[in-house]
Amino acid sequence: MSEKKSGKKVSVRSIIAHVVLIFLSFLCLFFFYILIINATRSHAQLQLGFSALPGSSLMTNLNNVLNDPAIPIVKGILNSLIVSGCCAAIVTYFSALTAYGIYAYDFRLKKLAFTFIMAILVMPTQVTALGFLRLITNMHMDDSLLPLILPSIASPATFYFMHSYMQSSLPKDLVEAARIDGSGEYGTFNHIVIPIMKPAIAVQAIFTFVGSWNNYFIPALVITSKNKQTLPIMIATLRGADYMNFDMGKIYMMITIAIVPIIIIYLCLSKFIVEGVALGGVKE
Repeated sequence: MSEKKSGKKVSVRSIIAHVVLIFLSFLCLFFFYILIINATRSHAQLQLGFSALPGSSLMTNLNNVLNDPAIPIVKGILNSLIVSGCCAAIVTYFSALTAYGIYAYDFRLKKLAFTFIMAILVMPTQVTALGFLRLITNMHMDDSLLPLILPSIASPATFYFMHSYMQSSLPKDLVEAARIDGSGEYGTFNHIVIPIMKPAIAVQAIFTFVGSWNNYFIPALVITSKNKQTLPIMIATLRGADYMNFDMGKIYMMITIAIVPIIIIYLCLSKFIVEGVALGGVKE
């Protein structure tokens, strides 16, 4: 009898868990659905209010976005891909390298270095924006994509995540064994540490790519040329148009286009996250 009761309890809990998960999934996906639906409707149809059914202006909105000379959407996508891709690669590699240096080595100022990096973490970007802008202007790097990429070398948040992951998943004995076998430090890091860090790298690559892709504040300060603008600036420019040129269908289509690369990056990197979770389960 007790086994039957426990089985019923488990089944009820399983049903409740599945219902809650389905409801949460619906809430998450519902907004994407509405975004795609609105991208298929014209400005006049959007003015009428909410509709769960798609419209007939999908190709019209797409052509309006692609053929607008004031907003070079293809160039904006390319600029955003360059900035976001380079930031994701630089952040994950150099943050992991810094975390490895502090985790695997013992030196006198180790705790001070870790504390200093954590202190930078609490400093907001807006506080240093003016000094950063003056610095890149003096270095003649204004109106360029480089100021959007190079600062990603130093990312305290990513460093802390990598350091915490190393503490839980990277045995120091493995590093010592590689040194005894004659492996160089960079060889150990690139061929032993990086494969172990794949799940953490995948997670931070997704976060960094999305953050750089959606970043508006710094690009708006640095970029002045239209052919070097990223997608968030173009979307803001389109939204800031006067009432006579305002087209909601066009805006929804541009936002839909901007979301597609993020989804692709997530689908490509999510398998590494799943592999890392499975590997952790096997270790336990």
